[in-house]
Amino acid sequence: MRVLMFGWEFPPILSGGLGTACKGLSEALVRRGIDLVFMLPRLPKTPPNAQGFRFVAANQVSLETPAPRPGRLVIHPVPAALSPYAGGDASIPDWRDPAFAHLTVSTSGPPSVLAQPGPYGIDLNLEIERFAAAAESLAGTEAFDVIHAHDWMTFPAAIRARLHSGKPCIVHVHSTEFDRRGNAAQPEIAALERAGCESADRVIAVSHQTRTQLIERYGISPDKIEVVHNAVRRREAVQRRTVSPAFPGKIVLFLGRVTAQKGPDYFVEAAGRILQTRQDITFVMAGAGDQLPRMIERVGQLRIGAHFHFTGFLQGEDVERLYSMAHVYVMPSVAEPFGIAPLEALAYDVPVIIARQAGVGEVLHHALKVDFWDVADLADKILAVLDRPALSRELLRQGRRELRALCWDSAAEKVENLYRSLSGG
Repeated sequence: MRVLMFGWEFPPILSGGLGTACKGLSEALVRRGIDLVFMLPRLPKTPPNAQGFRFVAANQVSLETPAPRPGRLVIHPVPAALSPYAGGDASIPDWRDPAFAHLTVSTSGPPSVLAQPGPYGIDLNLEIERFAAAAESLAGTEAFDVIHAHDWMTFPAAIRARLHSGKPCIVHVHSTEFDRRGNAAQPEIAALERAGCESADRVIAVSHQTRTQLIERYGISPDKIEVVHNAVRRREAVQRRTVSPAFPGKIVLFLGRVTAQKGPDYFVEAAGRILQTRQDITFVMAGAGDQLPRMIERVGQLRIGAHFHFTGFLQGEDVERLYSMAHVYVMPSVAEPFGIAPLEALAYDVPVIIARQAGVGEVLHHALKVDFWDVADLADKILAVLDRPALSRELLRQGRRELRALCWDSAAEKVENLYRSLSGG
């Protein structure tokens, strides 16, 4: 079976957890013998080192590919400045670069849902259209059985590919506009998400929480939506590395996009409460986002800068090193469809505290949970984990047990069953 898959990030091109999820699921599908053609906006200068993957630069080779063979992944990068969050990727290329001049935007078909660029990236309306046009072209040259698109910016591409090929389509919802922006959700983007879900033959939601939102917000039929929880890659589930602490005392970690959705302000306020009486703790905020300047300003107002550190955006070994130094990981998200980071933290033997509003709580039943807005409770639970070794050990014991049940191979089996039910294969 061959699948045409669309995504907008893949390690090492990352702005959040979606790229990690795409990689984990894709690798597992390839292991199951699925032949995967994965179209990306672009590839880094040094292609990712992923076993069993073959990356192809679209501006260097023809889009035509040889006859498929089982277990092969071909990735077609499309030169485009797709970025879902403003400031999320400092290395986004300029679409006006001459290197992109060969890509022609098709004006056939319905106009884009977005009337004007939003706050998510540079000339996003044009980039979505360019990506969709390339997807339509690719659908005319590739042989495939099913279309699979990850998140809203690739939904127009999936729709165009579906109309061109007549093949069944699955859209994979990792988050919605209401998760990302709450009451400030842009109606144009919400309409695009709704259109993608309505046009698809099946919808994959990363949690039951997301499934409920798709039903209530967008009116999608419950029978159309399948829940497939994310997982953690086995190679990430390694022994905690021994590293020299970079900060004094115990370390409390926030790692994620510094946006309103992720609740960084609640993390800062909890740090302020704790540091009023404790000087043996360092709080680390790792990540970038539009709320970062405000967080830095608030740390200054609280006069806790001596025990609060901002790392900026990290990836790869830097993330691993930080997990290895942390004593507790905190995810106080206001809205979190799933949230892979707590699974990664547990893989490095770091106990986690998560918001009750996070979808990952559906699979982590023994993690400490708080209401994101309850700063006092969050501060109390942070201190409980740091000061009570028995509690920390029990959280890790239960977390490791739950982690063993979460693997991408299980997720891939569910997805493959969906493929076969749609294709008749």
